[in-house]
Amino acid sequence: MQPIHIALLIIAYFGILILISYLTGKSANNETFFKANNASPWYLVAFGMIGASLSGVTFISVPGWIEKQQMGYMQIVLGYIAGYAVIGLILLPLYYKLNLTSIYSYLKGRFGIHSYKTGATFFLLSRTIGAAFRLFLVANVLQLILFDAYQIPFWLTVTITILLIWLYTFKGGIKTIVWTDTLQTLFMLIAVGVCIVMIKDAMQIESLFTYISENKLSKMFFFEDVKAGNYFWKQFFSGAFIAIVMTGLDQDMMQKNLTCRTLKDAQKNMFWFTLVLVIVNFFFLALGVLLTDYAAMNDIAAHKDQLFPTIAMSGELGLATSLFFLLGLIAAAYSSADSALTSLTTSFSIDILEIDKKENEKEKIRIRKITHIAFSFLLIITILIFKYVIANESVISKIFQFAGYTYGPLLGLYAFGLFTKFKVKDTLVPYICIISPISTYLTSIICKYSFDFDFGFFVLILNGFYTFLGLFIIKKTSLYK
Repeated sequence: MQPIHIALLIIAYFGILILISYLTGKSANNETFFKANNASPWYLVAFGMIGASLSGVTFISVPGWIEKQQMGYMQIVLGYIAGYAVIGLILLPLYYKLNLTSIYSYLKGRFGIHSYKTGATFFLLSRTIGAAFRLFLVANVLQLILFDAYQIPFWLTVTITILLIWLYTFKGGIKTIVWTDTLQTLFMLIAVGVCIVMIKDAMQIESLFTYISENKLSKMFFFEDVKAGNYFWKQFFSGAFIAIVMTGLDQDMMQKNLTCRTLKDAQKNMFWFTLVLVIVNFFFLALGVLLTDYAAMNDIAAHKDQLFPTIAMSGELGLATSLFFLLGLIAAAYSSADSALTSLTTSFSIDILEIDKKENEKEKIRIRKITHIAFSFLLIITILIFKYVIANESVISKIFQFAGYTYGPLLGLYAFGLFTKFKVKDTLVPYICIISPISTYLTSIICKYSFDFDFGFFVLILNGFYTFLGLFIIKKTSLYK
């Protein structure tokens, strides 16, 4: 593809998103921005959440994992099913019963103001780093294939990227996101489907499912080595808890669920979302098998995150493959980033600034708009720090992994709140939530080098356990009623 074709594709893509923003943002207020007036059709929310769950990182990385990990990622995906069941049966009823806008408001009523602010802060930190990292990867790709050709510097690429997201979210907020995520999920799934068909035809495969099932890379379940990071039960339970914390305890994902008309609609949304997500992940892994074999057959020296982009953009599979790969990548990246910006604005406005306590509606809207702009600038600055200050991809990846540690304290806080009746010494909760991730990191390092035991994604559960244990130590004798 020529740079001009890519530029026209991006312009057309964002033109559609801005049109949707215009149509959904009419007569919008804070209730629209934060909760879409509780009028979102559940099936749109369910479909749109697929795109938000599968970011640009997933779009590129999951197919690239096949060469080293085979289809073992499905162990984590199967764990998601158990995690989403917990969300649908325990967390959603709680959120609807309390009529929450920010899900961290629960912590205020259960433990106190310090726990509430701590939970919100950990979310804000994690989501800011995570969203910035995802956009950083996509901005790098766009810089390479488009903006370098026009001698546009990286900082301007990032600024334009965030400006476009702000432009179609600043008015309608979550109401706009529900509709744009639906469109972006559709683009992403079409992209995966087109790429699978094109590679299947290029390799002259008659039956895709027969080819995948008989392939040596299709092994899904690993029970052999309990110490290994890919041991089945380790990954299954990690998947369950990842789903709970990164969906059920994440303002970004739950904000969409809370826009549904009723609890029953939200639960239907969660059920169908789970089913479709499992199927979509399987096809991502199937695509990875095809890409890995195609690269080996054609002596293409591309691995991991470079595998999918290299093959798709080479032109060997036709213009349609390059076109839809780029469209799918942009859709996956921005469906995650736009909802992240909206949820960050929501959480900071309600949890930190507490604008719901203000009586003047115009003042509330003014504060929300300023917060929205401020987080847009924060994302730009964070991405530029990744590029120019840290400038080391391995270190940046570690930062992204470290962001996962911030969900452990949320897991421990909610588990303690839901499954015990103890009150805690609220002023000590921030210290517990800081000590727990540090203890988790030290434990994982010691076990890795002393016993060759890899916790893998299981560090999330360990982190939550340490937080739970810390809360038990600082509990009060009186019970929560």
